[in-house]
Amino acid sequence: MIETLQWTTLAICAFVAAARIPSTLRGENRSLFGIFAMMTLAILLSIQGPYLVIDQALGGINIANLLLRFVTFGAIYFLGIRTSRGFDAQGAHRLITGRGGMLVLLAVSVVMIGVFFMMDTAGSSAGLKAVSDKDSRNFALVEFYGAAGRAYPAYVGLALVPAMVRAVKDRLPVLVRGAAALLALGGVAIALTLLFPVIPPSMAALEFIINYTAVLCYVIGLALIWAARVVNSRGVPRRKKSTET
Repeated sequence: MIETLQWTTLAICAFVAAARIPSTLRGENRSLFGIFAMMTLAILLSIQGPYLVIDQALGGINIANLLLRFVTFGAIYFLGIRTSRGFDAQGAHRLITGRGGMLVLLAVSVVMIGVFFMMDTAGSSAGLKAVSDKDSRNFALVEFYGAAGRAYPAYVGLALVPAMVRAVKDRLPVLVRGAAALLALGGVAIALTLLFPVIPPSMAALEFIINYTAVLCYVIGLALIWAARVVNSRGVPRRKKSTET
């Protein structure tokens, strides 16, 4: 089930990214293609087979996992910018791009890199499972590292949720409101990743479901806004420039 979910999510991300290529070549919303491409790469790096191949090429010390974290940070950062601008969510935009947001990103990045190099990272393993199984010290460090990696995406996701909920209630095109609902659900799902440390091992599959639910909600939500822009060629009033995303 987990592998099916992973490969299905990868296929959807890759399809949407590929569908954006013609528009990107015409110079239209290139950052949107970048978001889809980064999400596709992040999903690829989260799957055992591709992860092992890529990490072995990088030295076999799980640098691919660190790359995965920063690719995810980049995707969520630009998603936050595009979405907050598209929905004219100035408060969310300040939280993400202002001094506070940059400090959160910097602090999380420094902690994550520091903890990564404190671990014995030898031996490629998606999700760092082989690393955490080495001893109690590495297990604890992997937990801290994972928490830091989930903190920034959760911060951005939560910053966007209030604006998305308002958009769902607003008099916007159906596709845009549907997109806002998905983006809000994605924000809630990504915030729930902060609870992973308290999920018992017997329910480990729940972590995968939450992670990939967040990705699918974000990808499909952005795709719906893109579709709404095509369908609603006249656009919406400036206060609700949702279809510009």
